[in-house]
Amino acid sequence: MSGAQPLAVTMNEGVILDVEVRRERIQRKVDEGYCDRITDKIDEALEWVMDAKKKEVPISVGLVGNAAEVHPELVRRDIIPDIVTDQTPAHDIYSYVPTGELSEVDNLRQKDRKEYRKRALDSILIHTNAILKMQEEGAICFDYGNNLRGQAELAGVEIRRDDGKFKYPGFVPAYIRPLFCEGKGPFRWVALSGDRADIEEIDNELLKTFPEDLSLIRWVNLAKGKIPMEGLPARICWLGYGERAEFGMIINNMVKNGKIKAPIVIGRDHLDCGSVASPNRETEDMRDGSDAIADWPLINFALNAIAGASWVSFHHGGGVGIGNSLHAGMVIVADGTREREKRLERVLTVDPGIGIARHVDAGYERARDIAIKKEIEIPD
Repeated sequence: MSGAQPLAVTMNEGVILDVEVRRERIQRKVDEGYCDRITDKIDEALEWVMDAKKKEVPISVGLVGNAAEVHPELVRRDIIPDIVTDQTPAHDIYSYVPTGELSEVDNLRQKDRKEYRKRALDSILIHTNAILKMQEEGAICFDYGNNLRGQAELAGVEIRRDDGKFKYPGFVPAYIRPLFCEGKGPFRWVALSGDRADIEEIDNELLKTFPEDLSLIRWVNLAKGKIPMEGLPARICWLGYGERAEFGMIINNMVKNGKIKAPIVIGRDHLDCGSVASPNRETEDMRDGSDAIADWPLINFALNAIAGASWVSFHHGGGVGIGNSLHAGMVIVADGTREREKRLERVLTVDPGIGIARHVDAGYERARDIAIKKEIEIPD
């Protein structure tokens, strides 16, 4: 499991059963406020979630167990969740924990990696077949971007349809791509002062700047109350083309005028509209078949460099494992100077802009409409 899942579900007033093999990881998330309850007993976990569902009360339950054992048991009991996804570290086969005594498999990982890999793939086969069975019984299933389906294919699972597409989709083609067509993606900033009051000032300015974005307003208000800050104070939200540049310059002006105590580092996730080539995640099932074309993240990397980013990076493996994706990163520091304002405008324009161009090139009408609306010049 990850801490994000239980909190995301309860923030949206849902009920979640989250399976995690290591008790201490669930306990940490309970202590931090991400997860509500913890148990080692499947019957107790099911009693809690079924009762909450009946009463329509949000709850997150962390069940200590292995998904390759729990999921088939749920199928056997004819307990089919409304939604099923997975965030085991399947992208790295040596981090995925196979069934068996935990101390024994941890020891096996160190002593016999070949056998560990075999057992991990055997467990992935069982785990994924259970997800497919849940899908057959009516569950909405989607891949979270951790390459479980890719590993399942290696394990011998019939994970693809006759047309070559996966039997259950990744979350990007299923839900996120229309936002990518608008140049929207994860946009984040960190307060170098270490003072969370700086983040609160920016939160307030964000709400004033985009008062018509109801999902953004809902997110910020929920995040302020429910998400603990660890390390340097930070915030993340989804902003689109034009919005990022506008708000980046607003932050820079806040630094200049002393409303913020120190410079702000602005960046984004490697998951974004134009910075990735990842056939099993961000660029899965592209309309023109360009899933694996890596020119786009390279262009993104170069554009951000010449536009004046504080630093740029190029890396691979994000989410789906080393060798399975290529992606570019960028960061720019808002220090309150006029020179940095110019750079912020350039970087925060070209970074999402190439994402719109990438989707126009792939044949998405929504991206073309946005390009016309935003007056982005894209060659035919």
